[in-house]
Amino acid sequence: MASDTDLGSSVFALLERQATASPEAPFLVFENEAGAVTRRSYGAQLARATAVAALLAGRGVRVGDRVHLMTANRPEFLDVLFGCAALGATVVPVNPLSTPAEVAQQVEDARAVLSVTDPGVRDVVAAAATGIPVLTAEEIAIAPHAAPPAAARTGAGPAAILFTSGTTSRPKGVRVTHANYLRVGAALRDHLGVGPDDRWLVTLPLFHANAQYYCLMSALTAGGSVALTARFSASRWPRQARILGATLASLFAAPIRLVLARAEPGPEDARNDLRLVLFAQNLSDAEGAEFESRFDVPLVQLYGMTETVLPPFVNPLDERRRRDSIGLPLPGVRTRVVDQSGHPVPVGTPGELQVAGTPGVDLAEGYDTAPGASDPEGVTPLLRDGWLCTGDLVRLDEQGMAYFVDRAKDMIKRSGENVAATEVERVLLEHPDVADAAVHGIPDPLFDEAIVAHVVTQGGRTPCPDDLVAWCAERLARFKVPSLVVLCDDLPRTSVGKVRKDVLRTETLQNRLSQNQGSARVAGDPRQGGSR
Repeated sequence: MASDTDLGSSVFALLERQATASPEAPFLVFENEAGAVTRRSYGAQLARATAVAALLAGRGVRVGDRVHLMTANRPEFLDVLFGCAALGATVVPVNPLSTPAEVAQQVEDARAVLSVTDPGVRDVVAAAATGIPVLTAEEIAIAPHAAPPAAARTGAGPAAILFTSGTTSRPKGVRVTHANYLRVGAALRDHLGVGPDDRWLVTLPLFHANAQYYCLMSALTAGGSVALTARFSASRWPRQARILGATLASLFAAPIRLVLARAEPGPEDARNDLRLVLFAQNLSDAEGAEFESRFDVPLVQLYGMTETVLPPFVNPLDERRRRDSIGLPLPGVRTRVVDQSGHPVPVGTPGELQVAGTPGVDLAEGYDTAPGASDPEGVTPLLRDGWLCTGDLVRLDEQGMAYFVDRAKDMIKRSGENVAATEVERVLLEHPDVADAAVHGIPDPLFDEAIVAHVVTQGGRTPCPDDLVAWCAERLARFKVPSLVVLCDDLPRTSVGKVRKDVLRTETLQNRLSQNQGSARVAGDPRQGGSR
């Protein structure tokens, strides 16, 4: 295995080094929606990356420019990622379900000079991202072979801007450097023992940090390969794990529940080459035991954020592994659990998880902003007094194992996606008949949380909940649309005016099994549009 010091100066340099050493080694196995499988070697991936770099350069993309990337899982996503790295440009991958309003905001915030999209959304993106050229993945796929500008093969500047939802109404762009990608790839490679014969099954979206950090980069640093599917399908997952030759996989808790619920069990389920499956978020002990038994593979829980890059906690691969724990600190990662005053909490007491590190190396470089007089680099620091405050509550046991307790931030987790409640509230408040709104999550047995919106109307008008859902669906990605809209006369508040969402959440749970007035189930709900 390569050491951290000889991985190269950039993601492209690492690909180039691996392709030069083993050009015929497998890099990518891709299964499309129709079930057709294509294969690509390291040498072929390098050729596609250089061809796309030349294509982008011909369209005016230069060192330091940003390229907006809005596609589902497909080989061209990787071509653009590596092509941008070859040019010294920055890739900005986003959710392919983004609405026109979200696209316009992404392009503006990232200052993108070009967009690459799936063919079916090209016109939508072109209309939203006015003033910049738009290429389709089909044009990327047929880019003729050519070499990128040699002088651009450096790791200077951010490799990617990954948007992550915070507690504010607008998602933040997180600057991820080449050093970040190389560091997390090497760390996961070493911890999980990833080698050239390993193959990650990637069914989660490539625009997510999870697939990029833990799967793609650990495979690349080890000279291993990736089995990529067009999307996650609960019914297909067992077969894909088996026929695509995966030895490793990564899932969230909600997709694991879906696999158990929607994929018919069979004797062939355990006939796979999987040696471990990473997962994030809590599973019940029964769910975890059923999955492990059915697929004959251990589940390994970890905890991470886009901003942390390296997962602060990962379970050990020995007898200490626990499915209900997020594990032990990854070697080299410094963490602490503190109270609201910043003092360490006793063992067993929940506190906020904070992480220390070097921005741009083992932590993201910072939040991306427009350069200005006071901030010429356009980077908002992540750290406060040397620590990244995650806003998440954990507790530690006597052995140092960590357990996730709750999100301190006003965040909803829906099928592995982070949804900022304030973003949904902002959209609802734009409706002319809405005077006030509060959004929260409630537990959902399959999708982690369902989104509930409590709405106070104004002017004596009473909008139909379905109309409010449709209003959100036009302005938000599908996974952000409320599953339930409750019309109410007012919102409970504290003495200083803060909405008591704990009260709303309790009332909603109490009423779940009783009459459900003013509610609407929507097309965007995962139950009606989710994975098969």
